[in-house]
Amino acid sequence: MAQHNIKNIIFDLGGILLTIDYQKTEDAFVALGVQNFKALYAQHHASHLFEQLEIGAISNEAFFDALRTTANVHLSNEQITTAWNAMLGQFPADRIAALQALSKHYRIFLYSNTNAIHHAAFMQIFETQFPEISFDNIFEKAYYSHTFGYRKPYASSYTQLLADAGLAANETLFIDDTFVNIEGAKAAGLLTAHVVPPSTFLSLGL
Repeated sequence: MAQHNIKNIIFDLGGILLTIDYQKTEDAFVALGVQNFKALYAQHHASHLFEQLEIGAISNEAFFDALRTTANVHLSNEQITTAWNAMLGQFPADRIAALQALSKHYRIFLYSNTNAIHHAAFMQIFETQFPEISFDNIFEKAYYSHTFGYRKPYASSYTQLLADAGLAANETLFIDDTFVNIEGAKAAGLLTAHVVPPSTFLSLGL
């Protein structure tokens, strides 16, 4: 990848730094009786309820209640949490080492569509794997959709991030595994790299 213009890199989380298996969450919810889960949430789309969760517009409790109503199921908060977190995998050590190395040469950022439930879970996963490292401190700033108030793939969300971080779009590379997010970033003028697992960002030659 030509990189002479790149001064900043924005990383996605799931599928780029953290392994993700969306099917595990779908299977877990179907096993609990939520037959239409894929219509509610998948890698490439989210229903209004899940978008609200991912921009922090509703609390975890409100999400649990709304999901029970929408799916017409009687599940505990714990059952929903366990199924929702089933997609979360691990942080491959070579990717974390590469991030740390890249931070010496670029301004690096994180931009993740996430939520308070997943955030607590993947932070625990990272701490268990790398007790000596603070995940957020690897980045100049980590933008989590549920606290940032914006989510991908909307072009306005990238524009907001660029303004907040003081970045020029044409000097900033955005790396994501989801095509609609790449399209949104392109619309905001960012340089992009669509990395689809099992490929990783290590192959980009940064």
